[in-house]
Amino acid sequence: MIKTVRNLLILTLTTTLMSCHQENKAGTIGDENPLLATWDTPYGAPPFNVIKNDHFKPALQEAMRIHQGEIDAIANSHALPDFKNTIVAFEDSGMLLNRIYTVFNNLNSAETNEQLQLVAQDIAPEITRHYDNIYMNEKLFARVKQVWDKQIDLKLNNEDAKLLERKYKAFVRNGAGLPEDKKERLRKINGELAVISLKFGDNVLAETNDFQLVIDNKDDLAGLPESIVAAAAEEAKAREKEGQWIFTLQNASVMPFLQYADNRKLRKKIWEAYQNRGNNGNAKDNRINIVQLANLRMERAQILGYKTHAHYVLDERMAKTPENVYKLMDEVWSPALAKAKEEAADIEALMLADTIKEEVQPYDWRYYTEKIRQQRYSLDEQELKPYFSLDGVRDGIFLVCDRLYGLKFKQVKDAPVYHKDVTTWEVADNDGKLLGLLYMDFFPRAGKKGGAWMTSFRKQRTVDGKRITPIISIVCNFTKPTATIPSLLTFDEASTFFHEFGHALHGLLSNVTYESLAGTSVPTDFVELPSQIMENWASDPEVLTLYAKHYKTGAVIPAELIEKMQQAGTFDQGFATVEYLAAAYLDMDYHNRTEAITQNIVPFEEASMKKIGLISSIIPRYRSTYYNHIFSGGYSAGYYSYIWSGVLDTDAFEAFKETSLFNRQLAAGFRTKILERGGTGDPATMYKSFRRADPSTKALLKKRGLDAITKPTDSVKKGKATIKK
Repeated sequence: MIKTVRNLLILTLTTTLMSCHQENKAGTIGDENPLLATWDTPYGAPPFNVIKNDHFKPALQEAMRIHQGEIDAIANSHALPDFKNTIVAFEDSGMLLNRIYTVFNNLNSAETNEQLQLVAQDIAPEITRHYDNIYMNEKLFARVKQVWDKQIDLKLNNEDAKLLERKYKAFVRNGAGLPEDKKERLRKINGELAVISLKFGDNVLAETNDFQLVIDNKDDLAGLPESIVAAAAEEAKAREKEGQWIFTLQNASVMPFLQYADNRKLRKKIWEAYQNRGNNGNAKDNRINIVQLANLRMERAQILGYKTHAHYVLDERMAKTPENVYKLMDEVWSPALAKAKEEAADIEALMLADTIKEEVQPYDWRYYTEKIRQQRYSLDEQELKPYFSLDGVRDGIFLVCDRLYGLKFKQVKDAPVYHKDVTTWEVADNDGKLLGLLYMDFFPRAGKKGGAWMTSFRKQRTVDGKRITPIISIVCNFTKPTATIPSLLTFDEASTFFHEFGHALHGLLSNVTYESLAGTSVPTDFVELPSQIMENWASDPEVLTLYAKHYKTGAVIPAELIEKMQQAGTFDQGFATVEYLAAAYLDMDYHNRTEAITQNIVPFEEASMKKIGLISSIIPRYRSTYYNHIFSGGYSAGYYSYIWSGVLDTDAFEAFKETSLFNRQLAAGFRTKILERGGTGDPATMYKSFRRADPSTKALLKKRGLDAITKPTDSVKKGKATIKK
């Protein structure tokens, strides 16, 4: 997953300023406020050591005032509009605001607190108005349109042409051509969306933090691995309940409990808490927020001339239409559901052996799946974990990046960090040239949102021929080390690390002129290609022998364990695909609507899942009330992107498998034609320039063990999924 300020701005259609009420001068505030001063730090990194919570609001307000002045200068210019004085000038405006808002949003996700959340709620309407005023500025839009209308005569290069297209469409898609009454309604909607989406995310974080399963009877720990028990003891100690064990709703805690705990009643208890976050009828309940978000998005899309919010979003994606999204999902759903039903029958048989005569419940699935894995493949995930220490996986990723792209990584200690657990790394090319700075933040804490993501503190751009190096960050929630055991990852977590590092490479290797086109500034259904292709190296037997080493002995993972992993490679993929697709369908059902939702979202979700035939033993990967991706992130009408990009990544990896996993020539092509180019070209064209063919779904279905169940789609082209007979 990626999180960028650009995504947040597009999500909320954020907007212009209340500058007339701000009398602060930049120099005066800059003397006291480090956010407004020049950052004389290593690599130009944010000066976290001197930034305080109360710096943000005045700095953001002052930066909006400065930005408005820049906008006024462009809009009121008497010079004939051209590409440089209008489009490039607009691109270069607001750099200070973007810099500060980037730091603020990243901290509000990874190291938030009550004060930052209050600032976010206060400033969101102001930021929204600021950008609304910009994109609805008639003088500015008129100048942009004049340049757009004469683009053929300008003879722009590809990147300049893409920048012009992006800027012009941004105005149109933000209401620049609307009559005044509709503009005013759009402003109101944008302001409400900004506040409600923030509230949604804060509620999920609060609900996650509020629950704890306290165990004081050692017998209730039966089945749990030693490392998980030790982590629970450390959690209890940190909460001043030494001698007990505490499990939380952080994935690194709740998922192992569901997977290994023999006590079914306790599994049910923690599961119910997990799946009911935001749905408890308290002050943190998200049900009304969801209805408001979905309905406001629908209304906004229709004001802008689109049938639904999904049509609005997908107009700028590879998929192009909701029909194409549903078509691809439907083709994968049928075999996935069939396989999941087979998996459920296996679990039910095992439950009968335990004298449990009832249908498989969601809190049974992971527990019995683990038992089946052990029985069928003699593979215990706990047997694997010693070979996947966090440091070992990190070094493995570095090795893969070196062999593919010649990249070098060196830990540095002088760059300021926002938390003691964060590490910083200098990333250099094969010739020693600095490519960027990388932050890595791995462990859960109360101020960090759940999940894993990549983001940036500074995106790459080129100024006067000089490449401005990016500052990229990876944020995860892996199990913390204890006094005696380092952080050991499940293989799924190791794959997550590889995944987010793929996003990081997209940001670090970017080599474009304009910041708004850099790195991950691509359609959501293309952005997951660089991340998901990296996961393929994580699981390949050849690569495993290079990095999977026992944290105590240094011994390479045994061949028999790798063989077991390969044999179990498609195990439980019915479940994994179904729970993902169920969430993707739910996202589309919320956003592919022409009429407002009037019912409670609980029956809405139930109806959505009934329509696709989801079995009761599986719920969507994200239920509505804690679905941060679509209600507090940038993935609304876009969660399908992982399966769309899955077609691309498995097809692209086939090129390496057909030759060599570390084919430097292929890697160079992937780097120069995709990773370096950011959003400067059409994604389908960029992909085809690398692969020299349209992507095939065959590799995806084979990878998931679904190819024998259905006839696969042969290709996914720009804007359509087609079956070649």
